[in-house]
Amino acid sequence: MGSTVKSFLLKSKASDILGSIKNSSYVRYLSSITPPHTARQIKKMANQVNYKEVHDLLIEVALTAGDMIVSAQPRIATVGTKQNSADLVTETDKAVEQYVLTIIKEKYPDFDFLGEETYTTGKKLTDKPTFICDPIDGTVNFVHTFPNVCISLALAVYKRPVVGIVYNPYTTHLYSAIKDQGSFLTMPVRSRSTSPIEPCKFRLPRNLNPPPLGGLDRSLVAVEWGSHRTGRNWNVKYETFAKLAGGKEHGGKMVHSLRSMGSAALNFCAVAAGQIDVYWEGGCWAWDVAAGWLILTEAGGIVVDANPGNWSPAVDGRRYMAVRAAPTGQREIVEEFWSIIPEGGYDYSA
Repeated sequence: MGSTVKSFLLKSKASDILGSIKNSSYVRYLSSITPPHTARQIKKMANQVNYKEVHDLLIEVALTAGDMIVSAQPRIATVGTKQNSADLVTETDKAVEQYVLTIIKEKYPDFDFLGEETYTTGKKLTDKPTFICDPIDGTVNFVHTFPNVCISLALAVYKRPVVGIVYNPYTTHLYSAIKDQGSFLTMPVRSRSTSPIEPCKFRLPRNLNPPPLGGLDRSLVAVEWGSHRTGRNWNVKYETFAKLAGGKEHGGKMVHSLRSMGSAALNFCAVAAGQIDVYWEGGCWAWDVAAGWLILTEAGGIVVDANPGNWSPAVDGRRYMAVRAAPTGQREIVEEFWSIIPEGGYDYSA
């Protein structure tokens, strides 16, 4: 792997990297269909995974990918749309994912890969060890040079994340987690005004003795507008937003405020850090949430369905509510939130 990584580090433009990868024998190999595995083979693969080794590799990949992101200059000519003018993809998204895919498949050729830019309709998350990648979560922010952008990388086994890395290359905030080993934030810190800025690693949540959760009227809530602005799910979204923000005299919950920061992965991490109390989302995909999901739950938070009643959602279920760690109040705030969602809730079955 070393020579491959070094060859990418020598390149500064996303277009150069993408061109190099397209000519790689790895990509020709990756374009073939991965043969199916039996349940016994999958169990053997799962039991042999070294989570720490995967964690360290994903950090190395994320840091290099971060260099690609910050060195890129997204322009209108290099920006495309997937479904509408708010659903953007850039040359850099594609280049970063191809870089990640190449490095990971060199080390773990038998593992599955689920990525935003290489996703094909109908592909499902399976029990098999699967790397999950969002090369740039916050592409709209990236295009507008708004620095709330990250790469999100996870390994899932039996459809649950066991390693998660989220890295914002603009702030150099690195969130990391390994199943049953806690989650952490590594960030630059200056201890005194005259001291140099140095990276420091903090266990999450930042307040290791988080306060109880009160009601929604004492909460800071994260939401996202998404790229689909018509239809049933849009109606559910904006009606719920209005109830969250509205005054109590009109049946609203009068939350402290709503935050829409443009990155599902970083929203999950903000909940994990204890900076956001609740994040409610519909329409995201596994690559948006897998790494953040583990980072949150390892920090004592919980993930439930965005729709009422389901306390154990699937990672690829496309409906999520993330709640920060607290000694009390998690269940109560979930149930209060569920009570304001329009009948039927989100429907992403299509």
